Amino acid sequence: MRTRIAILLGSLFLLCATAALPAAEVAVFAAASLTDCLTEIGKDYQKSGGAEVSFNFGASSLLARQIEEGAPADIFFSADEAKMNDLERRGLIETNTRVSRLGNSLVIVVPGDGGATIAKAADLANPQIKRVALADPGAVPAGVYAKAWLQRIGLWAAVEPKVIPALNVRAALAAVESGNVDAGIVFKTDAAVSRKVKVACAPPPGQTPDISYPMAMLKSAGDPDKARKFLAYLNSGAAGRVFEKFGFALRAPRR
Repeated sequence: MRTRIAILLGSLFLLCATAALPAAEVAVFAAASLTDCLTEIGKDYQKSGGAEVSFNFGASSLLARQIEEGAPADIFFSADEAKMNDLERRGLIETNTRVSRLGNSLVIVVPGDGGATIAKAADLANPQIKRVALADPGAVPAGVYAKAWLQRIGLWAAVEPKVIPALNVRAALAAVESGNVDAGIVFKTDAAVSRKVKVACAPPPGQTPDISYPMAMLKSAGDPDKARKFLAYLNSGAAGRVFEKFGFALRAPRR
């Protein structure tokens, strides 16, 4: 029930946020974990003479639902392939524009001031760890990845009762920052932009699911030419350097 209410509130928030978006030449719906890097990239693009770009950041699952319901978006930049696959199956994206642009990884974080001692993932099962923040593990990519990781290493049954589901990965990070939970599992890039959490530990390479961020133009794009030009900029070396600055891994395009 708690998760369902959170998702409904998130949908309502995104409907209001979408309606309030200023008119722009390119509207991008993007995963919350991309907030900082895309904000910088959008400013750089406009300074270089590109079209005005507006961003709607949120959980990829909720953004995809908004797009399915007809929200005015030109580009979708998801934190997982599954949400993009859903839109492709519905015939809502221009498939020849789809590119898997970025990679990421998960980390366990604790409050920066006096946080719990967690040396390995198994410590999340310890009795002193009572609350663990995750993006909604039933829908939001960061939470889905975290649940799949914990299942893979045999910890999900022990951790699930402690999970405090959040609307998106930034909300999970905020719960840790506030000290309202003992720990959280977020993307490495989100932990890097916060001064109020510390990374307790990270999964060994290859232990978590592959984390992939695809982007594509929507068939409903108001100005396809301008949307394609911004996608090309997102694929450029200039944008790549910004992504890397914020801790993302660049991926070879994949279709």
